[in-house]
Amino acid sequence: MKYYVSTPIYYVNAKPHLGHAYTTIVNDVLTRFHRLLGYDSYLLTGTDEHGDKIVRAAEREGRNPQQYADEISALFKAAWPKLNIETNDFIRTTEERHKKVVSAFMELVYKRGDIYFGEYGGHYCFGCERFYTEKELQDGLCPDHQTKPEYISEKNYFFRMSNYQDWLIDYIKANPTFIRPERYKNEVLGFLRDPLEDLCITRPKSRLTWGIDVPFDEGFVTYVWFDALINYISALGWPDGELYQKYWPVAQHTIAKDILKPHAIFWPTMLQSAGLPLYKHLNVHGYWQIGFSKMSKSIGNVVEALAMADRYGNDPFRYFLMREMNFGLDSEFSEDRLVDRYNSDLANDLGNLWQRALAMLQKFSHSQVPILALKGLGQSDDAEWARRFENLVTEYSKHFEEVNPRAALTAVWEFVGLLNKTIDSEAPWALAKDPSKAERLSTVMARLVKGLALLGALVWPVMPATGAEMWRRLGLDPAQITIDNDRILTMLSHGREIKAGSAFFPRIETTETKTRGKNQADKTKTDAESAEGTKTKALACCTEAAGLDEAPKDGVQTIETITIDDFKRLELRVGKVLAAEALPKSLKLIKLTVSLGDSERTVVAGIGRHYQPEDLVGRFIVVIANLAPAKLMGVESKGMVLCATQRDSDGGERLTLLTVASEIAPGSKIS
Repeated sequence: MKYYVSTPIYYVNAKPHLGHAYTTIVNDVLTRFHRLLGYDSYLLTGTDEHGDKIVRAAEREGRNPQQYADEISALFKAAWPKLNIETNDFIRTTEERHKKVVSAFMELVYKRGDIYFGEYGGHYCFGCERFYTEKELQDGLCPDHQTKPEYISEKNYFFRMSNYQDWLIDYIKANPTFIRPERYKNEVLGFLRDPLEDLCITRPKSRLTWGIDVPFDEGFVTYVWFDALINYISALGWPDGELYQKYWPVAQHTIAKDILKPHAIFWPTMLQSAGLPLYKHLNVHGYWQIGFSKMSKSIGNVVEALAMADRYGNDPFRYFLMREMNFGLDSEFSEDRLVDRYNSDLANDLGNLWQRALAMLQKFSHSQVPILALKGLGQSDDAEWARRFENLVTEYSKHFEEVNPRAALTAVWEFVGLLNKTIDSEAPWALAKDPSKAERLSTVMARLVKGLALLGALVWPVMPATGAEMWRRLGLDPAQITIDNDRILTMLSHGREIKAGSAFFPRIETTETKTRGKNQADKTKTDAESAEGTKTKALACCTEAAGLDEAPKDGVQTIETITIDDFKRLELRVGKVLAAEALPKSLKLIKLTVSLGDSERTVVAGIGRHYQPEDLVGRFIVVIANLAPAKLMGVESKGMVLCATQRDSDGGERLTLLTVASEIAPGSKIS
C-alpha cells in the first residue's frame, strides 16, 4: 500500500508563516496517519523560485535572484523539522533535476501540437504573475492584490488548454472526490462554464531572464506556473524514475484555496496533454484569518508559526491548527483561542486523564500492565468495550481518509471523555477496598491501559512527541506504534512496567486565568468559613478525581431551595439549532437561530470557547423561553440555553450543552 501527498511548493518572496505551516502540518499528519495503517508513505514539499516577483524581491534586498532564493528556501527547509514535520524530499525549481524535467515535459507537449506561438495583450498582475481578463478584474483591480494590473502586449507561446475543457468537465463529474471538499469541485465547474482561454506559458527574455529556458526557443523562459506544477513529478524522477513508478499512481496534492485554478485546471490539462495519468485527489483548505481578514504580509497580519510553536510547544500548536480549522473553510487565528484549546482540551481533558489513570495503575496494578490485558477485552460487558475500540478506529480512519482532521480529533476527544467518565463510574479506589472485586478491578485496569495505548497512537499523527511519550510510559516501543487493536493487545504483555512521569500539559496561566483563579480561591475561602460541609464536599471531589483514597463521607453541601411555584415560572422548551455564527470581536458569544416548533428566535450564548458554530447546527437543546430579552454585543437575545458547568482546581470552566433526543419535537415543554 502506497501513499504520496505533496504541499504546494512555496514561493520564496516571503518567509514561512502560519499559512505555510498549516498546509505542511496537515500533510505531515496525513502521512503519519497512513503510516499507522502500514502504508509506505511519501511527503514532498519545496520552494518555487522563478518569476518576476523573485527578481523584484531580490532587487529590494540588494541581491541577485539566486542568492535571494537560496536564502529564503533555506528558511523553509529549516522550518519544517522544527515543527516536527518529516518530509521525504524538498524540491527546488532552481535545481538541475527539475529544470531537465520541465524541458522534457515542454518538449513533449510541443511535439503533440498543444503549444503554439502567438501575440497577446492583457492586464498583467506582477503579484500573481498572470494575465487577467476584464471580466476577472474587480473594479479594474486584481481580485487578490487589489492593485491595478499593467496592460502588456507581447508575443509568447501558448498552451492549448481550451482543447481539454470538455474532457476536464466530464472527468470532474465522473470522479466526484477528485477535488474536495465538494464546494471547491463546484467552484471549478463554475469556472469551466465559461470558455477556457489558452494559457500563456512563456515570458520573453527581453523582459524576464530569471526562469527555465524554453527548449525549442532560446529567446523565452518558462512561465512560473507551468514550471512550478511540474515539481510534483520532477521530484519523483519522471519519466523513468523508480519513485515516479512507485508513488505517482496514488498521488494527491494539498493546497490553499487561492491556488485552486492552477491546480484544478492548468495542471490536469497539462498532464492530459502529455499523456500522463492524473493525481487522485486535490485537497483544498481555507484561509487563516486575523480579525476576519485574510492573513497577508502586505497588510502586516502574518502570524509566525515558529514563534507560536516556541511559545506553546510544537504538539499543542499542531493540535490547535488541526482541531480549530474545519478543513475547506476559513478559520480565525487567535492566541487566546490557542490558550483556551490548550487548557481545556489538553490540560483538562487529555492530560488529566493520563495523570489520574497512570496514578491508579501504579497504585492498584503495581505499575504493571494487568494480566487480563493478555486475554483481550472480550469477556462479559467488556465485549462492548472491544466494539467501542473498533468503532473508534473506524470512525477516526474514515475522517482522516476524507481529509478531515478536526472530525477525527473530535471522535478521539469523545473517547477521552468516555474514559474519564468510566473512571468515575467504576471507582477503582472503591473496588480496591473489596477483595471480592479484585477481578473486576483488574478488568477495569486492563480496559484503561488498552484505552491509553490506543489514545497514544490516535494522537500521534497530530502530536508525535506526545504520542511517542505516552507509549513509552506504558512500556511500549514508539517505533511500533499502531492503531491495530490485535497488535496493541499483543504488545500489552503482563508485567510490562508503567511509568507515571510529569504532567503532559501543565496549564498555561494568563492574566485572565490567574485573576479567575484568585477570585475562585477567595470564594472557596469564604464558603469554607460559612459552611464547613461545602469544604468537605470539595475535598471529597478532589480525592475521588485523583482516584487514590476514599473521600470523607460526612460532608454536607448546602443548596439554596426554591418552591415548586418558583420552578413553574421557568418556561423550559426543546429547541432545535437551525443556524449558528460567531459574533465578530467576541471569543465567547455565538448567535443561535433556534426553532421552538411554531416560531424561531435568536439566542446569544457564551459558549464560543467550548463549541464551534458549525458543530451546533442540528442539535436539540434546552432553552429558557420566557427570559426577558437582553442585548449582547448589539444583538437582541430572546432566551438562554442550558449548560452543565464543570470547574477545575484553577477556577476554569468546561461547559457542556444540555441536549435531548432528536425525536422530541422542537417546542416541547420540559417539566
